[in-house]
Amino acid sequence: MKDASFMRIAIKEGCRGAKRGDGGPFGACVVKGGRLIARGHNTVLGKNDPTGHAEINAIRAACRKLKTYILKGATIYSTTEPCPMCFAAIHWAKISRLVYGTCIKDVKKLGFNELLIPVPRLKKLGKSPVRLKSSFMRKECKGLLGYWQSLPYKKVY
Repeated sequence: MKDASFMRIAIKEGCRGAKRGDGGPFGACVVKGGRLIARGHNTVLGKNDPTGHAEINAIRAACRKLKTYILKGATIYSTTEPCPMCFAAIHWAKISRLVYGTCIKDVKKLGFNELLIPVPRLKKLGKSPVRLKSSFMRKECKGLLGYWQSLPYKKVY
């Protein structure tokens, strides 16, 4: 499978979580050796957990499945640029590559309580080896944000 296939999985996961009212319009998946290891969506609202971001949930699930806290050689796909907390978790798990769609400014415009510190800046300041691929399938990921905006029960936090 290629990057586009895995990003579609992350988008579908974000849709699923948004539809259920678990949290915002965010999805992620972790891939290693060309295999889908885990996926996650935002569960901040559903579990009353401010750390329940899609990337964190996907990393937790991947670590449980692989029985390790080191995900070296893995790629994480995220529908939106990770926040500082999520990027730190990606770095600490030693994930090799991050692919994301929309940028943090896109969700800030929707009213989410984002720290406007872009991932490339975090990478540089922290001297992180994580390789980045940004704005990947941006149009499709923006579609997920639009879908969430159409829901009558959406909440921002």
